[in-house]
Amino acid sequence: MDGIDSVVLNLATALGCGLLIGAERERRKGRGAGREPAGIRTFAIASLGGALAVLTGGSWLLMAAVLVVGALSTVAHWRSHDTDPGITTEIALVVTVILGGLAVDEPLIAAGLSVAVAILLALKGPLHRFVGQVLTEDEMRDALVFAAATLILLPLLPDRAMGPFDALNPHTIWLVVIVVMAVGAAGHAAVRVVGPRFGLPMAGFASGFISSTATIAAFGARAAKTPALLRPAAAGAVLSSVATIAQMSLMLAATSPATLQVMAMPLLAAGVAAVIYGLSFTLLALREKAVYEPPTGRAFSLLTAMIFAATVAIITVGAAALREQFGQNGIIAAAALGGLADAHAAAVSVAALVAAGNAVPNEAVLPILAGLSTNTVSKVIFAMSSRSPRYALAVVPGLVLIVGAAWSAALLMGLLGT
Repeated sequence: MDGIDSVVLNLATALGCGLLIGAERERRKGRGAGREPAGIRTFAIASLGGALAVLTGGSWLLMAAVLVVGALSTVAHWRSHDTDPGITTEIALVVTVILGGLAVDEPLIAAGLSVAVAILLALKGPLHRFVGQVLTEDEMRDALVFAAATLILLPLLPDRAMGPFDALNPHTIWLVVIVVMAVGAAGHAAVRVVGPRFGLPMAGFASGFISSTATIAAFGARAAKTPALLRPAAAGAVLSSVATIAQMSLMLAATSPATLQVMAMPLLAAGVAAVIYGLSFTLLALREKAVYEPPTGRAFSLLTAMIFAATVAIITVGAAALREQFGQNGIIAAAALGGLADAHAAAVSVAALVAAGNAVPNEAVLPILAGLSTNTVSKVIFAMSSRSPRYALAVVPGLVLIVGAAWSAALLMGLLGT
């Protein structure tokens, strides 16, 4: 009985897939002699036919059904006197047969794909306008570069430690390049959608959850290219540190709640300082009367991404060399070295020691602050290498203020003397 129920459910899923896609096509089918040859009934029957083909004859019969439907669609297309040379409906009909066959073995996947197909068909107008009128040639090339970097190069790179002191992982280093490109593209898209006054600060905060250091580097390149965007870019760069503090707090809570409890005031002070400084530049940007032209250039700087990744690699090798030379001389030194590349990793490693009982919570304060400080040094370096001195002068004081607020709170709470 269970087998019969399963078959019925799968057939119902196949029918639903055809009805969903067919309903969208029916709305665009038109009326009269010039209407499209396939509507809701044709798609529903085609999907159900694909399912029945799999149930009765397996994959070979499904293949035959696909060929028959493809041939009929070709004949219908050539007989149609419609002036539109597109073959979207015909291809969708063939895909619907395949989805019906897939519903027999993988109903959830078939249902999800049918929704995706229906959405793509329904978004014909917006997609055509976006590609033809909104997306520029430079942005299209950047999209292809990003796709190649992510889908072709990244899977090919070895994901293992190698190089000097086994400190370099090519997969991880290239992932850094992708992150920097993604951050730059996010800022570019945010500016295109809501304007630079709001877009860059919003994008900076969101990108900070990926990498605040990468955000500062990418926004520095944008400020160097378009000086008028200095204040919004500086606001986004500093607000990315808010995401750093928030993410560190969540990681500490997951690793060692006791460590988070001790670090609560320093982290809160750092976060408040970042918010105040970032919002001040946001308000200054809002008060500007200059009219910004929407950006139409490149979505990101590949050179900036490569330089950032190379710098991270150099810092990583240097830290590994110091460990090799001096050994493990204490939690503070290890956290400071780790913070050069990633403040979160340094903080979590110290919190893990506390969770394991190898250190008390108060002993974690100084190492975590050391890691946060050396990470700030890395951010300052990237801000100053942005080819925009005004951007560096705007961002660096905010970074110093953030880490200074954390240290000051720790001193006032007496956390550094225990």
